[in-house]
Amino acid sequence: MSFLAALGRPRGIARRLVLTLILIALVGAVTGWVVAQVVGPAVFNSHLLEAESSPGTTFEHARQAFTSGSTVTLAVALGASAVASLAVGLVAARRIVASLSTMSAAAARVASGHFEQRVEASGIGSEFDQFAESFNEMAAQLDHQESLRRRLMADVAHELRTPVATISVVLEAVEDGIRPLDSSTTEILRDQSSRLTRLAEDLAAVSRAEAGTLQLTLRRVSPAALLANAAGAARERYAAAGVNLTVDADEALPAIPIDPDRFGQVLTNLLENALRHTPAGGQVTLRAAVSGTTARITVADTGEGIAAADLPYIFERFYRVDTARSRAQGGSGIGLTITRALVHAHGGTITAFSDGPGTGTRFIIELPGTPASDTKRV
Repeated sequence: MSFLAALGRPRGIARRLVLTLILIALVGAVTGWVVAQVVGPAVFNSHLLEAESSPGTTFEHARQAFTSGSTVTLAVALGASAVASLAVGLVAARRIVASLSTMSAAAARVASGHFEQRVEASGIGSEFDQFAESFNEMAAQLDHQESLRRRLMADVAHELRTPVATISVVLEAVEDGIRPLDSSTTEILRDQSSRLTRLAEDLAAVSRAEAGTLQLTLRRVSPAALLANAAGAARERYAAAGVNLTVDADEALPAIPIDPDRFGQVLTNLLENALRHTPAGGQVTLRAAVSGTTARITVADTGEGIAAADLPYIFERFYRVDTARSRAQGGSGIGLTITRALVHAHGGTITAFSDGPGTGTRFIIELPGTPASDTKRV
């Protein structure tokens, strides 16, 4: 940022410092003028009177009188400016040091894990106030992330505890002869082991995508064909749940560069999420549109909807709008996290919209439609 731009900012520290320098210069100028008007003539007259009884020419005494008057005037003016500079500098330094000390202490507390720490605006300048605001936003984000981490640990423990406990109980029952090792027993064991496997795979997929080690094989695919394949794979589950699934995509839409397998996982996750939260008789619609260099894919349902307070967090790991209901329905809690990571890996964005509970939900994905290389590592 340029110096002139800093001066133009309201209440900026640069502007205040310049105004302070101007004030100091004015103090020196006014002091010099006052001294020149009051002290200077007296000193000059004193030298002229001494000239009458001292050797030397009148010109020499006049020059001495002028030099003495000028010296006194300049000395007093500089002294007043120095005092003013020192006073203003001390006040400014104390305020700046106090503000930085407060920031430093707050940063130390945040570094030690006290993410609830906040700082107040110092009022020194807009730069310090913005710094305080940014610090508070950072602390709030860290506080939120810490809450998510704690909840993640608790949810991971819960997700692991349930299938492990079930497997342990069934095996003990088989060993004690209480339960036979028949097809029903093996089906329970298989279901619970599949649940553990699915959780491990989901966590690994998120970690790879967020760590930048996920490799995409991009090729141009028709949006209509992409949605048709995803709907075809989910059609049986939707029919069993009594939810209508439709596709609205023009066959003439231009192809877009994606990894079909990875993006198929995105659509599968969104369709499974919509199915879990849409009651029998509801509707889920897949739409695709291409405008300029951007492709937009929408997954809309007429289901439970999402409260405004939950919308900003639904893509976080293990975040559940309704914890008990989501667990009962079998979701791992990180399907939407994987979805967001895969969409970002394609260079796109995903946003959730809902007018509140009971109004349904729309997930809108926007992808770049520009040419892409065959392989992309993200």
